[in-house]
Amino acid sequence: MTGRTAVQEPRKLTKKGEATRARILEHAAELIHTNGVAATNNEQLRRVTGISGSQLNHYFPTKESLVVAVIEWQAERVLHFYGGDQFAGFDNIDALRAWVDYYVTHESAYRDGCTLGSLASQIIKSDLQVHDELARVFDQWRDIFRDGLQRMQSLGRINPDANPTQLADLLLSAFQGGMVLTQVQQDVTPLKNALNAAIDHVQTFAA
Repeated sequence: MTGRTAVQEPRKLTKKGEATRARILEHAAELIHTNGVAATNNEQLRRVTGISGSQLNHYFPTKESLVVAVIEWQAERVLHFYGGDQFAGFDNIDALRAWVDYYVTHESAYRDGCTLGSLASQIIKSDLQVHDELARVFDQWRDIFRDGLQRMQSLGRINPDANPTQLADLLLSAFQGGMVLTQVQQDVTPLKNALNAAIDHVQTFAA
C-alpha cells in the first residue's frame, strides 16, 4: 500500500464523522508521540476515544492509514505555524532570527521536542509503508525556508551564488539536530547554537 492510497478518507463524512475522525487523530498523535509507533495499538485508541473497533476500522482500516493520517495531521500544524505572518515568510535575516528567538524563549516549544521529527525517527526504523508520505511533508517544510531564501535572492538581500535548497536543508537539519541535543541535555543552548550558526552561514551570502 502506498502513502497516497493510505491517506484516502471515507467519502461524505458527516459533521459528526469528521469530529470522530479528528478525535481519533488527536489521541493517536498523542499516543504515538508518548509511546512510539510500534507500541500504539487499536485497543489503546478505543479506550481513550471511547469508540468501537468497527468505528476505528471504518476511518482507519490499516495501521499505515492511521500513521499516514497522523503524519499529515502533525504536518498541517507545523506548516500552519510556519506559514503565518510571525516570521514574515523568512525573506530576511531578521525573520530567521525571530524563528530562533521563538524556540529559545518558549519552553513548551522545545520541551517535548519536535513532534514531526520524533515521528520520523520512529517511522524510518519501522516496516510501515509510509516513508514516501513522510518525505513529502518534510520536503514541504524544507521548501518554506527555500522559498523564503529565493525571495531574499530576488530582493537582492543575498547573493545570486547562494543555493537556497542547500541553505534550507542546513536550517532544517540544524533545527532537528539541535532539538535532539536540547532534549537530551534539558537545555536550550544546543538548539540556540545550532540555529544561530546556520543563520550565520546564511548571512555570509548577504548582498
